[in-house]
Amino acid sequence: MGRTTAATANPQRAWLLHGSPRGSLTGSRIPAQCRSNCMNAVPVVDTKAKNNPCVNPPFTMPPVRTLVVDDHSIVCEGLAVLLERENNITVVGSAMTGEEAVLAARQLRLDMIIMDLVLPGLNGIDATRRILSEFPRTHIIVLSACHAPEHVRRSLRAGARGYVLKTAVGAELLRAVNVVTTGGRYVSPAIAGLFVDGVLTAAFPQSPFERLSTRETEVLRRIVAGSTSAEIAQHLSLSRKTVDTYRSRMMVKLGVANRSELIRIALEYDTPQV
Repeated sequence: MGRTTAATANPQRAWLLHGSPRGSLTGSRIPAQCRSNCMNAVPVVDTKAKNNPCVNPPFTMPPVRTLVVDDHSIVCEGLAVLLERENNITVVGSAMTGEEAVLAARQLRLDMIIMDLVLPGLNGIDATRRILSEFPRTHIIVLSACHAPEHVRRSLRAGARGYVLKTAVGAELLRAVNVVTTGGRYVSPAIAGLFVDGVLTAAFPQSPFERLSTRETEVLRRIVAGSTSAEIAQHLSLSRKTVDTYRSRMMVKLGVANRSELIRIALEYDTPQV
């Protein structure tokens, strides 16, 4: 019998040391100081393993794949420049509407989304809700000029992990990204006073608008903007009768008797800005 070596005693280890049949382990990815050991099938024994790249190769976390969502191109471009100053962040795309954000989430394998609230069509809160229903491990940080308690509460209830005001400096947004990617939550100090013992929902009652469906909210937003039923029907590809049905349902859910009261309560909760 031939002499048994550490390599031949363990066929799997021998394969790893010698390399694949094509010799892929001889490539430049292997550190020079261990390449000769690999080729000669000599096991590495190092009592200071932390200094041996064969035992502990250097490891870096993959960059945070980030999408920027804002309906202003110049804002998207500026945010991309800011975020990519960090070595651990890669901006993989931008979107200008809620619908585009949902589509991007399906295509780009995102880790992080910086989401504005005021967007054409599907708003940022509903986009957040849709994205997280499909991709619950994606982190979303709202970046908005809206500081009303209602906006903050609805955003966090939709699943956002952070809320940063647009009046903040760039360093605050970067800090928020770092906090959220490590499992935490972040809100701008300017709105932190809205929380009671770290819980915002305890301080404010549930919004009546949470009873509305996404489509009803969109119809309401257009009613407040001054659109007629015919104009809303054309824009949303609905019949006028369907729009009127949505309006009647909203009035029942919100406890109002006519169109004027519907607009008043919407303005009171600042719904058109969401």
